[in-house]
Amino acid sequence: MKEEIEESSSVRLLRSTSSSGGGESRWVDGSEVDSKSPPWSLGGDQDIREGYGSIRRRLVKKPKRVDSFDVEAMEIAGAHGNHKKDASLWQTLALAFQTLGVVYGDMGTSPLYVFSDVFSKVTITSEVDVLGALSLVMYTIALIPLMKYVFIVLKANDNGEGGTFALYSLICRYAKVNLLPNRQQADEYISSFKLKLPTPELERALNIKDALEHKSWLKTILLLLVLTGTSMVIGDGILTPAISVMSAVSGLQGEIKGFGTGALVITSIVILIALFSIQRFGTSKVGVTFAPALSLWFFSLGSIGLYNLITSRSYVCRFRAFLCAVDTAYMGQAAYLSRHPDSANRIFYNSVPESLFWPVFVLATIAAIIASQAMISASFSCIKQSMALGCFPRLKIVHTSRKLMGQIYIPVINWFLMIMCILVVAAFRSTTDIANAYGIAEVGVMIVSTSLVTLVMLLIWQTNLFLALCFPLVFGTVELIYLSAVLSKIMEGGWLPLVFATFFLCIMYTWNYGSVLKYQSEVREKISMDFMLELGSTLGTVRVPGVGLLYNELVQGIPSVFGRFLLELPAIHSTIVFICIKYVPVPVVPQDERFLFRRVCPKDYHMFRCVARYGYKDVRKDDHNAFEQLLVESLEKFLRKEAQEFALESSLQEPEFDRISMMSRESGPQDGDGIGELRIPLMHDQRLEEEETLSSQESVPALPASVMSVDEDPSLEYELSDLKEATDSGFTYLIGHGDVRAKKSSWFIKKLVINYFYGFLRRNCRGGAATMRVPHTNIVQVGMTYMV
Repeated sequence: MKEEIEESSSVRLLRSTSSSGGGESRWVDGSEVDSKSPPWSLGGDQDIREGYGSIRRRLVKKPKRVDSFDVEAMEIAGAHGNHKKDASLWQTLALAFQTLGVVYGDMGTSPLYVFSDVFSKVTITSEVDVLGALSLVMYTIALIPLMKYVFIVLKANDNGEGGTFALYSLICRYAKVNLLPNRQQADEYISSFKLKLPTPELERALNIKDALEHKSWLKTILLLLVLTGTSMVIGDGILTPAISVMSAVSGLQGEIKGFGTGALVITSIVILIALFSIQRFGTSKVGVTFAPALSLWFFSLGSIGLYNLITSRSYVCRFRAFLCAVDTAYMGQAAYLSRHPDSANRIFYNSVPESLFWPVFVLATIAAIIASQAMISASFSCIKQSMALGCFPRLKIVHTSRKLMGQIYIPVINWFLMIMCILVVAAFRSTTDIANAYGIAEVGVMIVSTSLVTLVMLLIWQTNLFLALCFPLVFGTVELIYLSAVLSKIMEGGWLPLVFATFFLCIMYTWNYGSVLKYQSEVREKISMDFMLELGSTLGTVRVPGVGLLYNELVQGIPSVFGRFLLELPAIHSTIVFICIKYVPVPVVPQDERFLFRRVCPKDYHMFRCVARYGYKDVRKDDHNAFEQLLVESLEKFLRKEAQEFALESSLQEPEFDRISMMSRESGPQDGDGIGELRIPLMHDQRLEEEETLSSQESVPALPASVMSVDEDPSLEYELSDLKEATDSGFTYLIGHGDVRAKKSSWFIKKLVINYFYGFLRRNCRGGAATMRVPHTNIVQVGMTYMV
């Protein structure tokens, strides 16, 4: 499958100013020039060239192309935002039915253990105790899952994606709160970005945005809040399988003689091992059975609940008349408890008619597995999102489906979750203490989501201040009450999620902290363009045919590791491409908006930069052959576009050119960093291009055909032939093996974190984006130490 890639090249002539700040970039004939980048600088900032204006035109019909950075994703429906027509009512209902297993699996298995754990250490003295517990359950379900999540939180989605990191990425788009400073103005032209800045009338939203962007401690607090919520979700992925499977299997204790605690633990561990062992096959094949199985399970819960309500003459029947059709399973158990208060420890299976025990037991076990599967998949998704946003070490991710982009499997996390689940089951040996731990994890996630949604209300939705404050006041108060209750169980198993959360929080924050320091070090040490111009087109060495692909994290400037290659290698390739794979805070980046191409240095240097932008749910496949072929095709197209645009600018009449350049000088820079609109990418948003095309068709006269015939341009033909010769000579992957060390003047804690903890994570994580399936003979590595 091929997609259309549309690029527009621009030849920019920017008048340099003596007041430009450090670290800026200047564009000279389409070349990116860094004004200040020690230690490679040969002198102060100098004016390279003066020019006028910036003219962009849509030139030719775009040909068919495929994405050289994303091969597998093209086979996955919806991977690049290519949405089908609006679904019909029946299709929507069918989709809603299919989501039963994922959305309601966790809540559907809660009747297995709620009442038994509530009354595990409390004796039922009267029917009032049962009614009190039932009231708490019913009103909690109505207030938290229904009122909070269904009607409010689900609206705070990131283009359909939910979760703590999805909310964080949404906030990152509206305020520059990401600690990794690699955001470009060009990112705002991604169609899925949908940036709508607060209006000037809403001073409150502007003040919040300004405070978040300019106060580093607020950015840190926001990041820690997000990481804490994500850590709690991962901890949930450990506790949910343990408590669900043990609760389902516990029904055998009263049914099979001699089936004691030891047998319960062993049976639960066997089921958990089987559950985690099949994760590598993915859930796409068995996922179709989730919804029917959960539907049958819910039907069984309701039927059993109605049976107990009908056969009971308890006051719970009056309570049912008040709440109508709210969860009959809990009400049926409450009715049974009213008549049999001594059966609290096995309330669910005791309330099941004897003749239906085994069918219900099988359904309960299946429902527990489905609920566990949903949380395991959620853990995988959280890890992938955190990796994309630079908050988790790189791990191997396996995409288990070619049709559904969300079906992923992370082997390391899968086996870690399995081992932790086995240890939890073997250590606690009952669901009571696990339920105490489970409660703290759930309440922690709810408090984090309340905080983030409140920020979304104030910053993005621009909700009325009174209504925005009512949300945390109402739901936050309830959640804090629950938190105070579950914290009293810390010594009875409640410490477990805190240990899990602390462990993952330390890993994620350490990785993010070290990555930010490394990036800042690369920015400080990038090579000055003055130095490159002094070297000349030969780069001070011998240029041999071939394409060198140098991977780095910089979105601007030439990385210092390139200087190491110039020093260490006896020759350098005739064509150099600096490749930066960057994740932006959106779920997916459409394929035709993936690339940002730039020329680095004058034409005779044959050096380019390619920034490949990915969303945190985008799929990438390591296929270096397709990567190399399609990268060259995209680069050829870029060169032709550039030549066409240069020819278009050269053909403009002199008076009109002077008038445009005069207007450009009078308007001045647009964004306060001396660059203005020149940060607009070569590959524009298609809607913006169409608007420019309409305006250009009205104002620009038709050009002769000879002007558009760029095939006759000798410089273009020479560059294309040079690129073909380099391609035929082969590709070499230039990789810098960096070691990050804290400076000697750093504090002891920083040295400990960077030199040991972060260093350990870097040594044991998966290689960077360049470690594709490339023959070792095509890889050249140099060592480099970053002092942070």
